[in-house]
Amino acid sequence: MGRRDPENTRGSERQTPVSAFVDTNVLIRHLTGDPPEMAIRATAFLGSETDLLLADLVVAETVYVLESFYEAPRPQISRSVRSLLALESVVCVDAPLLRRAVEIYETDRLDFAEAYLVASAESTGINRIVSFDRSIDRVRTVERIEPGDV
Repeated sequence: MGRRDPENTRGSERQTPVSAFVDTNVLIRHLTGDPPEMAIRATAFLGSETDLLLADLVVAETVYVLESFYEAPRPQISRSVRSLLALESVVCVDAPLLRRAVEIYETDRLDFAEAYLVASAESTGINRIVSFDRSIDRVRTVERIEPGDV
């Protein structure tokens, strides 16, 4: 998990103990400074704890909240997510996958869910995605197929 041995390809085997899962609302407070009292507490906690598990779903929700509620621009959201992944206190199941999803989200302008799906297809070597979403065609590393085209 997060800081595991690169030779260990089985994601279900944890080598780093996790102290707690971190929720989207703590990350949003930290990133936005809103409201200030909670932001100070969130930032202090993230700076003092160790081995907080950042679930992929929480990353997706963080992107969604920053986009929809805070109307943050895509480059700022990408920088924010990268900063979360770089926190010493945070561990992820597959940080390289999340970094690649952020890269696709930012450069190919896909929704984060589709960007994550593309990054997952790439990382597994499957490189095919069944979808009606034509935005996936922007990414040349995967092949989008539609039901009926199989």
